[in-house]
Amino acid sequence: MSDTTTLYQHGTLALLVPGLLDGTLTMQELLAHGDTGIGTGEGLDGELIILDGTPYQIDSQGHVNLVSADFTLPFANSHFADYGALMTVENATRADLQQQIMAETHSANTFFSLKITGTFTQMRTRAVQKSGRPYQSLAKTAEKQSVFSHDTVTGTLLSYYSPQLFDGAAVGGFHSHFLSQDHDFGGHILDFATVDGEVSWQQFDSLEQHLPTQNQAYMTHDFAQDDILGAINQAES
Repeated sequence: MSDTTTLYQHGTLALLVPGLLDGTLTMQELLAHGDTGIGTGEGLDGELIILDGTPYQIDSQGHVNLVSADFTLPFANSHFADYGALMTVENATRADLQQQIMAETHSANTFFSLKITGTFTQMRTRAVQKSGRPYQSLAKTAEKQSVFSHDTVTGTLLSYYSPQLFDGAAVGGFHSHFLSQDHDFGGHILDFATVDGEVSWQQFDSLEQHLPTQNQAYMTHDFAQDDILGAINQAES
């Protein structure tokens, strides 16, 4: 029986900051730890979302692609889905939605995942263009991103919430990706205006943090020289 109380994370967001963008885990390996998740490919190759065991990549052209088993990632989250209903929302802004979720869950100091299925207005997403070696910093690489927008779109928002205590290892707060119902639009969510839909959630009591110890660039890098939180907050907003 699958463990539904553990969130698996490969890599950290901090390692992306100086440009440690080698793919150090395959999609096949990631799926061994969950049927649901988000991440990015080697060189920040697009934005990934895994739903019902199927991994999708939204690339910098806005195309939604199925991901092969040997696709490699520098950073990803996954877990085995066991969501429970939380609430129904109507015409909720993003800020109001997040406030309601925190008030309902009382879980600011632990990890949890959200899945929201519904109709969103003014949805804005992004995907980064894949870069190659020698890699530049996260800030430089993220400059080569494409931004996509949709006035009204129905689909699934998948988000992981991390406590502020873990900001740097992950994103303190919500880290959200989107895939449309028609599988023709998605990416890392920058913003949306409102949502009508069903909100479900799943809380974790354990974080399994996996590090790329076989990657020499990671093992020899001195993170003391990096503005980790500043770079992450800039890139994720």
